[in-house]
This record gives sequence, structure tokens and C-alpha cells, in this order.
Amino acid sequence: MDKFAALSDPNRRRIVELLASQGRLTSGAISSYFHISAPAVSQHLKVLREAEILRVEKRAQQRIYSLNPDGVDEMWEWLGRLRGFWNTKFNALEEFLAEEEKNDP
Repeated sequence: MDKFAALSDPNRRRIVELLASQGRLTSGAISSYFHISAPAVSQHLKVLREAEILRVEKRAQQRIYSLNPDGVDEMWEWLGRLRGFWNTKFNALEEFLAEEEKNDP
């Protein structure tokens, strides 16, 4: 699944934010932050795992979730390329407007 599509759901974004602030958490601990059923949270975790945004460690009966740095880095790299495109455009606009201001009587 596409990483950005996986993050289109507000519950999944909240899970990512939660793991970013809290670190590693069990699926039960994650579920306690939501007002939706545990199976619904599990489905959201599955989508995030398949998108490689999260990773899971299995310990006996527990599943411990954490952010996958590689998956998050991949999104940052894409956003960085996009930001570079827009920075170039905004710099050109700034130069154009400064030139227009100089030429205005």
C-alpha cells in the first residue's frame, strides 16, 4: 500500500503521532487511546505495517509496534524533493516581485 494513502485516515495518522511521541507500544496500549474497537485499531495497524510505516515485534502473545525509520525516511525524501521544487518557484517569484517593485514609479 502507498504510504500516503495509508496516512489518509485520521486514526492512522493519530497512531503514527502516538508512536512518534510515546515510542514503542503494544497494540493494547495503542487501542486504549482510541474510542473505536480493538479489531478496528488492529486493522489500522495492519495497513500501516503493510505500508511499511510501522514495524512490529512479536513477543509471546504481544505485538509491540514502533515507527519504521526507513519507511518514514522514504516519505521525508519525497517531501524534500517536492519542497525543493516549490522553493525554486517561490525564489523566482520573490525575485520577480522585487524587480517589479524597483521598476514601479
